[in-house]
Amino acid sequence: MEITMLGSGAWGTALANLLCENGHHVTLWNRSESRAAEMRRTGFNPRLQDVPLHPCLQISSDLSCVSRSGMVVFAVPSFAVRATAAGVRELLQPEAMQVSVTKGIEPETGLRMTQIIEEETDHVAAALSGPSHAEEVARGIPTGCVAACTDMSVAERVQDAFMNDSFRVYANRDVVGVELSAALKNVIALCAGISDGLGLGDNTKALLVTRGLTELARLGIALGGRQETFAGLAGVGDMIVTCTSMHSRNRRAGILIGQGVPVPQAMDQVGAVVEGYYAAKSAYQLAKKTGAEMPIAREAYEVLYQSKNPAESIRDLMGRDRKHEFEDAAWI
Repeated sequence: MEITMLGSGAWGTALANLLCENGHHVTLWNRSESRAAEMRRTGFNPRLQDVPLHPCLQISSDLSCVSRSGMVVFAVPSFAVRATAAGVRELLQPEAMQVSVTKGIEPETGLRMTQIIEEETDHVAAALSGPSHAEEVARGIPTGCVAACTDMSVAERVQDAFMNDSFRVYANRDVVGVELSAALKNVIALCAGISDGLGLGDNTKALLVTRGLTELARLGIALGGRQETFAGLAGVGDMIVTCTSMHSRNRRAGILIGQGVPVPQAMDQVGAVVEGYYAAKSAYQLAKKTGAEMPIAREAYEVLYQSKNPAESIRDLMGRDRKHEFEDAAWI
């Protein structure tokens, strides 16, 4: 199959290599010709160091490469998905599959990535997500993900395209739950990093992760997701890997904030897009819209956007009114 990977960050590059290994004809797109030329010259992407680009991988800065593709994969940052989708609308083949591997929510609209792609292109879009660091996928370390689409036949075609001996893909109809998990676990990963930066322990991180998952599921169900999705790879699986690994940009940014680095400076020091920063605003807005109780997400928003002291947020969370564990958790 001819496939275009839109976005040459670490994740897009790792998946482009994987698709080449699976026998597909893949073009990796970068909007900068100078960066594309550098990758062609060196055979490496500086965003994914020490991993050579597949010899069959084509690299281009010309967006028209999507016109010959049976699958177009969006791996650009969440803030660039709408503009990129609008840019390819007139270039797509009528039957081309659209796949989002981007994790995020559009702040202005509260839309998920597949909703934006479908709105801009009039093509059905699937999501591929799960606990999957690019660095590990690129090295062939066994990984599991979920391909989700309301059209199960599309989800299964995505499953077939990506799956191999080291990359196992499960199909799922619940694109709402999968995409919300993908976006909002980044908020909890930032919080877990802040906890680490404050010098708190494993107990605190376990509390944040567990109650954060409850918040995520509560909001997801309110928006039409299925409860079992949040207990699967896209939910608890992605939460675990993002909150515990130094591969996670969100956790690294949180550590800096917990250590007292101002939020804008922490974002800059990470050196790549920290999706949890944007997702925190979306989570806060969606919680207000749906009435879902999300105290951790609210505190994350106040730390990131209202300069609240992280230690004060921890105290406020710990001092909330007493509750029964499961009576207010819609997903249990």
